[in-house]
Amino acid sequence: MYRKFFKRPLDFLLALLGLIIASPILLVTIIVLALSFRENPFFLQPRPGRFERIFSVIKLKTMNSKKDADGNLLSDTERLTPLGIFIRKTSIDELPQLINVMKGEMSLIGPRPLLIRYQPYYTQEERKRFSIRPGITGLAQISGRNYITWEDRFAKDVEYSENITLAMDAKIIWKTILKVLKSDDIEVDPTANPAMEYLDVERHDWKEKGLL
Repeated sequence: MYRKFFKRPLDFLLALLGLIIASPILLVTIIVLALSFRENPFFLQPRPGRFERIFSVIKLKTMNSKKDADGNLLSDTERLTPLGIFIRKTSIDELPQLINVMKGEMSLIGPRPLLIRYQPYYTQEERKRFSIRPGITGLAQISGRNYITWEDRFAKDVEYSENITLAMDAKIIWKTILKVLKSDDIEVDPTANPAMEYLDVERHDWKEKGLL
């Protein structure tokens, strides 16, 4: 009942409320980023959503676009500024995703949308994560974040997709708030985690060997 009739309207109302409350912080951050980076402060990237439909996730930039003498982007480490680190650590860069929630592309709670290039490497069981809208936070994010394997993360995503309840959503939101306030186990960017190279490289090898 909750999943079918109430989750989406509740997502929209809470996202709208969240944008209103966070608007002063967002406005100041957008201005500071625009002045500091001297470029568009928003970061849009295509990600797979529900039923693997592609949408553009909206975030605030935490890295500038500086290039070397040959016109190539500098490394992530060189482009990530102290301001960017602060914005990531406080999760302010995630706030524009509330717009994605209002548009119906995302939910407040669900599997985190990862990069498109990982699509070929999911198992059939793991693809169940695409049966629901991706989320700003989720069960995997409150269950260890950077400290659990990607298989465990995907298992948590599937577990959530099959057991959505109001009580579960309330628990995830509460624990997410606590983690952000305490800067506890903050995940800078799931696609920047070195563990993703395991998913990208190892699973490619499995696929080549016919094991996936």
